Amino acid sequence: MTDPQEAIDAEAAQRATERDPRIDEYSGGEIQEGIPFIGAGPGDPGLLTVTGKELVESADLVVHAGSLVNSDLLTEYCADAEQVSSIGKDLEELVPLMRDAYEDGRTVVRLHSGDPAIYGAAVEQMDALEHEGVPTYIVPGVTSAFAASASLRTQLTLNGVANHVAFTRPQGKTLDPADDHISEFVGMGDVTTCLYLGTHAVGETMDRLLDAGHDPETPVAVVYHASWPDEDVIEGTIATIGERLEAAGYRASAMVIIGDAARKAGYERSYLYDGWADRGSAESEADD
Repeated sequence: MTDPQEAIDAEAAQRATERDPRIDEYSGGEIQEGIPFIGAGPGDPGLLTVTGKELVESADLVVHAGSLVNSDLLTEYCADAEQVSSIGKDLEELVPLMRDAYEDGRTVVRLHSGDPAIYGAAVEQMDALEHEGVPTYIVPGVTSAFAASASLRTQLTLNGVANHVAFTRPQGKTLDPADDHISEFVGMGDVTTCLYLGTHAVGETMDRLLDAGHDPETPVAVVYHASWPDEDVIEGTIATIGERLEAAGYRASAMVIIGDAARKAGYERSYLYDGWADRGSAESEADD
């Protein structure tokens, strides 16, 4: 097997000069030849897409994201497949495992939590497999921010409140302080900031927002295990959410939503349902 980093670099160099012909042949969600990288959704097995369900049900080998994927989903849809958790395994182990199974004629599925496009580390696995001659593709899933907004019974964008959404994560082992833009997103005012991979750092993050002068009354909601049976919602503000989350004892698997949209307050009626959409046609008819 080629060193994974060398494989990633080689695939990137090829993409710089050649367009992948499959981009023109397939659209997102289509079943293709190769190993699908499937978004399992946030937790509830019902939030797995129809295509994802079809693929995992027909798989011989399901390499999944361990406890990040609801075991009920694995039991219900993957009972006849060999199941291997990717937790604790590096590319040097995962890539040969999937490659060899695929080359042996087995139907292989790679099952990620949420959506592979959001902090999924899918492309590096796909590049390593492609370099080994194994085709891959992505099947979208439901990311946890969307499940959290559903649990909060709100939208991430609300007219007059939030025109933008930021998916981000706090500084830590994989993100340098200089690359942490949470304060900038919150400071824009009309952004709903969705914080991934950072439950352990919520208190510290909120302290930094306060030190930067942000309004301590800015709403914050934390949805633990969004769409799972043990889901819990903790609401507060930049000033209070850190202590409340600490008291609840949650250290992982939670989505943090910062901004007024989390409280679903102060929004304005949209143009869509106030006759605005019809005015253009009415005016055109009058001109005629």
